[in-house]
Amino acid sequence: MNIDKLEIDKFTQRTHRMYRRLTDLYENLNTMPIMPDVLPQALVELGSASEIVGLATEELHQQNEELIQTRTLLEAERQRYQDLFEFAPDAYLVTDTLGMIREANHTTATLLKVSQNYVIGKPIVNFVALPDRATFRSYLTQICECTKVKELVVRIQKRDGELLDGAMTVGVVRNQQGKPIALRWLIRDITDRKQVELALLKNDGDLTQNRLGHKYSRGESISLNSLSTLWYVCQGCVKLSTLCETGEEVIVGLAGEGMVFGSSLTTLHTYQATALSEVELVSIDLAEIAASPNLSHTLLPKINQRLRQTEFFLVVAGRRRVQDRFQQLLVLLKQEIGQPVADGIRLSVRFTHEELASACCTTRVTITRLMGNLQQQGKIGLDSKHHIILKDI
Repeated sequence: MNIDKLEIDKFTQRTHRMYRRLTDLYENLNTMPIMPDVLPQALVELGSASEIVGLATEELHQQNEELIQTRTLLEAERQRYQDLFEFAPDAYLVTDTLGMIREANHTTATLLKVSQNYVIGKPIVNFVALPDRATFRSYLTQICECTKVKELVVRIQKRDGELLDGAMTVGVVRNQQGKPIALRWLIRDITDRKQVELALLKNDGDLTQNRLGHKYSRGESISLNSLSTLWYVCQGCVKLSTLCETGEEVIVGLAGEGMVFGSSLTTLHTYQATALSEVELVSIDLAEIAASPNLSHTLLPKINQRLRQTEFFLVVAGRRRVQDRFQQLLVLLKQEIGQPVADGIRLSVRFTHEELASACCTTRVTITRLMGNLQQQGKIGLDSKHHIILKDI
């Protein structure tokens, strides 16, 4: 039963009239005799008003019960979604568009070995390993322009300093006008998966067994005439390049130890392979790969490694400023051919300024200037054999 506004107004008017009549009765009780028809009429009005009050009270009780039930259901639903957030199997965070953490679930705290309150208000980049922060910041500045969910693999640093390999999936939250207002991050620990891939990358038994080795000296060209074979690098590093319209060389990849390359992995009309150091290779026929599941399984992560490297080279080439391209190239070289030494990370291959310039689509003079600036800033150095040592890159 619903009491509309008209009924409430009528009830209010009748109650006021009854109140006035009762007031008059009380005031005149001692001074005037009670007229026979006044008291019964007042009692009738009082009874009628009491009935309306009773009905209104009953309606209010019913509505109150319904509100309590609705609130209970809403609270249960809210708690269910809160539990889904808190105890999701992966770490879940919400940040603003600059990467400042607003919310973090229980799994995040467990993954990072911190309390939930500790991470609130912190930049998410604080939990990225120091060597990966430059790449992550570059990723963060571009993510708001994306319309699809993106994934980035970086090393995560826990509060106690322990590192893990993490896959970050991020989605952009936009308002009704389409403006980015927040970022939602899902972080998965893929350390075990990376270790399996690394084991496969190092599983060279099936690749080198009973195969003839081919050795090349630094600067020698490697034949890429056959489309039916892959080259596997047992030792050294190979530069993969093409030629632009002006005839200048452009580096498109580096094949280090444990990696593969060949004409079958590219559609470039001009494709060159040059030894950057003393190199030892073995060739693997594609027909053999197709016939051997084990061989295919071993080679797959190595081909994936080349694919990821190629995408990184695209990121390098996409930078507008030369200094940004050069710094991103150093980050890539650090990951691919870096070796820990006392002063930092030493590149195992000695690059000429010309080779670095071709990888950055710039001139040798510009690279020489940038190298000098970085040396003055203490970010890089050179060893006795002119290998670059990265100190703060």
